[in-house]
Amino acid sequence: MPHREQPHALTARRERATLLALGAVQFTHILDFMIMMPLGAQLMEVFQITPGQFTRLVAAYGLAAAISGFVGGFFLDRFDRKRALVCLYAGFGLATLACALAPNHHALLLARLAAGAFGGLAGSMVSAMVGDIIPPTRRGRAMSIVMASFPVASVLGVPFGLVLSGKYGWHAPFFMIFASSAVILTLAWLILPPIQTAVHDHEPLRQMREIISNGIHLRAFSLGMVLVMAGGTIIPFIAPSFVANVGLDEKVGLPLTYVVGGLATVLSTPAIGWLSDHMDRLKLLAIMSTGAVVVVLLITRLGHASVVVASVMMALFMVTMSGRFAPAMTMITDAVEARYRGGFMSVNAALQQAASAGASVLAGLFVTRTPGGELAGLPQLGYASIGFFVLTLLLAAELRAAAPHVAAPAPRAPTPVGRADAAG
Repeated sequence: MPHREQPHALTARRERATLLALGAVQFTHILDFMIMMPLGAQLMEVFQITPGQFTRLVAAYGLAAAISGFVGGFFLDRFDRKRALVCLYAGFGLATLACALAPNHHALLLARLAAGAFGGLAGSMVSAMVGDIIPPTRRGRAMSIVMASFPVASVLGVPFGLVLSGKYGWHAPFFMIFASSAVILTLAWLILPPIQTAVHDHEPLRQMREIISNGIHLRAFSLGMVLVMAGGTIIPFIAPSFVANVGLDEKVGLPLTYVVGGLATVLSTPAIGWLSDHMDRLKLLAIMSTGAVVVVLLITRLGHASVVVASVMMALFMVTMSGRFAPAMTMITDAVEARYRGGFMSVNAALQQAASAGASVLAGLFVTRTPGGELAGLPQLGYASIGFFVLTLLLAAELRAAAPHVAAPAPRAPTPVGRADAAG
């Protein structure tokens, strides 16, 4: 389904500012999800919950995001992107504040459901806006800029959150995220361009029917789901296993591994984004997935080790895992026409969040705690993760066969310069 589209042209300066604002929104959304992982050991101790109960705490975010994302697919294309994103992000900030104020495990679970509902929709709007303003020739690199929020969250947010939790308790990181989101919300309102994306005469049922009945869309949805499941089965137990099995200190050693891993990803993300605009994206995805398989085999068998070894493994894990997203998400974004993009990305985000929640629950079925306090079952969980890596490549190949344009690097074109600044 090749199609030509005219993105909303921005000046180079306004485009960079917009991408940075979108990246900042994504930063807090990702950090809110990621912060639960390294807090796992502390939360299990404070609330006296099992690893399975902890995975359900993690899965609650994805489950709520999945439900809200599917509902959002019916109506999000009715509104301009900026207005929708600002409103959803405000709801996300308030839900995160509720997480910080949660007095017990059940209250935290409800707050995580609310945060997931708003955060998931906000994340889908971020991806949709990238597709609206960036032409296909530079979309891979733009995606990598927005996705740099993942390593930034690892380098700055997660270690700082761990330090705060170690000094002031597990509530503190959520207060930090709420304060950050309040500042970013103000900046987003001022910086994001008021591009006109609302679909006139929008008919929700017809729109959704056209989105979910298109064969290429279905292939893209399937790819998005297994893409997150490959990492989602492993990620919830990386930090707890580094504490319980590897022997790292929660206050110093564990934050340091996140800093090293995040810095490595900061360096690799722009390069991978550039490659996704200049080479076959399926080939790039295969290269990154092969590296990820090797890392998973090693990291799920890692026993007691030094901080240096653990940091190297964390860096390799984060680089290969995050490196898969630039080519894969660019393929998914290019698979849809602009008029469907808001609803499509919302449904895609819903399915990805549901897949992430399912992966977390699946992980809880494999992993148990031994009488000595270590986590058992990680090697078997690694095999499940590798299965999803293989399935990701098969579905990406199927998508490319149906829509070759999504994987091929787009022909180079002059950078468009528009008058969107005047509208802002």
